[in-house]
Amino acid sequence: MKSHLTTISLFSLSVLFISCCAGKKATSSDTDTSKKPVEIVEKYWKLIEIRGQKVTAENFASKEPHLILKSEDNRVNGNGGCNSFFGTYELQADVNRISFSQIGSTRMACIKPTVEADFFNVLETVDNYTVKNDTLQLNKARMAPLAKFVAVYLK
Repeated sequence: MKSHLTTISLFSLSVLFISCCAGKKATSSDTDTSKKPVEIVEKYWKLIEIRGQKVTAENFASKEPHLILKSEDNRVNGNGGCNSFFGTYELQADVNRISFSQIGSTRMACIKPTVEADFFNVLETVDNYTVKNDTLQLNKARMAPLAKFVAVYLK
């Protein structure tokens, strides 16, 4: 009788263990979708190319053009090369879709010509993104990338 109870107890524990482990198994699509937004949010993205043209120090007045996608409240902020900007964004990470809205900026007079107008226009135009390593591309449909960024990490 005692060996019978031991066998039943061991069997019950085995079933319990297997059912717990099976419940934690994630599908590959769940894992992929949850990782995609993380690769572009909460990073400093420095603009390196706009509409096929390299962005250099000659293309901005005070700060390098950049953007940061905040995970909280889907806010975006950054600088266009002279003026700071802010707004909102929406991600559909499973299909790499992105859109920006309610973009506003400061209105400082910029003596030096900048890429700012093109940059803000790109934000209003894009509908998808591509990420490869530390490079983010903002695109419209299947056209050439409208803007390219590189992730900048603080030391």
